[in-house]
Amino acid sequence: MKYRALETTENDKLFENSIVEKDISSLPEHDTLIKVKFSSLNYKDALSASGNKGVTRNYPHTPGIDAAGIIVETTGNKFKSGDEVIVTGYDMGMNTCGGFGEYIKVPQEWIVKKPENLSLSESMAFGTAGLTAGLCLRKLLLHGLKPEDGEVFVSGVTGGVGIISLMLFNKLGFEVTAITGKLNQEGLLKDLGAKKIIDRNELDLDLISPLQKPIYSGGIDAVGGKILSNLVCMTSQRAAIACCGMVGGLSLDTSIFPFILRGLSLFGIDSAESLIDTKKEVWQNFASSWKLEMIDDNIKNISLDELPTEIDKILKGEQIGRVRIAYD
Repeated sequence: MKYRALETTENDKLFENSIVEKDISSLPEHDTLIKVKFSSLNYKDALSASGNKGVTRNYPHTPGIDAAGIIVETTGNKFKSGDEVIVTGYDMGMNTCGGFGEYIKVPQEWIVKKPENLSLSESMAFGTAGLTAGLCLRKLLLHGLKPEDGEVFVSGVTGGVGIISLMLFNKLGFEVTAITGKLNQEGLLKDLGAKKIIDRNELDLDLISPLQKPIYSGGIDAVGGKILSNLVCMTSQRAAIACCGMVGGLSLDTSIFPFILRGLSLFGIDSAESLIDTKKEVWQNFASSWKLEMIDDNIKNISLDELPTEIDKILKGEQIGRVRIAYD
């Protein structure tokens, strides 16, 4: 049986993306075959599609770390044909054929059954970006963060993780400061619940001071680098920050003072390798107490054929919010 997929090929160290027809027999020998109905575009997908060998070792390759669809057949014992399921992370889309194809074949251990009250379409409005935001929020809530503790921040707020983090914080009653380099999106951010908006250039500096005025009781950082270095020093007593991004840089040049004088907790979040039971918990929250009724309002829906153009956009930093791929 044939299916369509985006395929990244390498030729003399140059990488090209094209829509090709493949045979299902080319998929890896895993136990569960899924007809993909929706996928979404993440920065890691764009890295894979541009030849980043730290993400994908061998080409040709089909990226796509997200997929939502229907099980066609399985030799495992956890699911059955017809089940609606979600797959995010692990090795899918990195070195295992991913959700930018109409079919995937993955181990049952990577699969979450779609919760009631959440459609396959909605699940890919969240995707890995939303799952990451949910994992960040979960960690902060487990730490004890409450709306009455004070102001929280979200950095990289117009990206996939950031925009859903803002929506989730607002849903739960937090007062949120949005940190962004796209000040022309002020209207959107305020509509989504931001009480204050700060230009990231105010924080994207060498460490301002090792212990700055305490402002934030917590936050979600999707940027890293100098911005996170300064935010660490702007936290209140017993604050917590969940960190999940590195587009601002790989280094953290900050001060020990917030950790030993204010009891700061800095949590690193890796959604790809999160325990499957933790992923199930977050997806269930998205279908219940964290339900975002307007999740579809800021989604750009595209076809597989439009995907190469959107990959170029995200690599240039031009993407706002989330992009969802819909298959026939």
